[in-house]
Amino acid sequence: MRAIVYRSYGSPDVLQWEEIEKPTAGDNEVLIKVRAASVNPYDFHFIRGEPYLLRLMAGPRRPKDTRLGVDVAGQVEAVGRNVTQFKAGDQLFGTCRGAFAEYACTSESALAMKPENVTFEQAAAVGIAGFTALQGLRDKGHVQPGQKVLINGAAGGVGTFAVQIAKAFGAEVTGVCSTRNVDMVRSIGADRVIDYTQEDFTKSGQRYDIIFDLVANHSLSACRRVLNPKGIYIMAGGTAGRWMIGPLVRTIAMRVWSRLGSQKFVSLLAKVNKEDLTLMHELMKSGKVTPVIDRCYRLSEVPEAIRYLEEGHARGKVVITLEYDNKA
Repeated sequence: MRAIVYRSYGSPDVLQWEEIEKPTAGDNEVLIKVRAASVNPYDFHFIRGEPYLLRLMAGPRRPKDTRLGVDVAGQVEAVGRNVTQFKAGDQLFGTCRGAFAEYACTSESALAMKPENVTFEQAAAVGIAGFTALQGLRDKGHVQPGQKVLINGAAGGVGTFAVQIAKAFGAEVTGVCSTRNVDMVRSIGADRVIDYTQEDFTKSGQRYDIIFDLVANHSLSACRRVLNPKGIYIMAGGTAGRWMIGPLVRTIAMRVWSRLGSQKFVSLLAKVNKEDLTLMHELMKSGKVTPVIDRCYRLSEVPEAIRYLEEGHARGKVVITLEYDNKA
């Protein structure tokens, strides 16, 4: 089968489109014929091996696992003998290792049925971004109906999910984005949209119950000024750098601010779980969440897709589609 692999760290130029061995499903696994996958910052961090602490897991000098891609949607090709929830031909979505390939294997618990009203491309967009938005707002922010929620970075992959999920929970949502994305963010449900080129949300008189920060481009003291006395600030994004010095300093500062007053400052690392994947299925099926897709690339164009995502201007998700490749 064809797949994207990398055998050294570096720019997207290290990625190769190669013929590799087709995986086989283990006892508790599902073999997926991949129809679509999506790109995440997670992917280019692994390609570059940055921050360097990541190499403790991925391999100090070269990657231990040469496969890439996490978010996936496709059809069941085969199932292991212990799998009970899926059968050959089922259309599903979820997460796996090595999604940038014609076939991929993953645990039964990392998958859910694809809603009939969404495309493979839309379903593949969910994964990490959907989990981050859901777990940030629900588990860290404890979002409640009527609360005022600000999403800084509302036009990105996580942000577009966060706007819709916050609205689904009954919140009043303010999205922060660039001029070109104002109409899009409003169209997905934001009650108010702030164009950061025209207005600094930290200098307005508005206060928020939750600030979901996917950019981390303002100081914590500035964010604190517009957070309600018992408000919650959630950090789930920003530039990591090679050594993660900036994020580490910010995390320490967040802990200090949380101890000093009634406001809470927390960070988020999303976790894959079956229950939240099922909830995302229901949100999409009901029409409360519709994944936003910026661009689609073919499997052979993964390097170009990652370069585009690294530029930091994608609106919604960047998706890899295998429709063309599967017909070739």
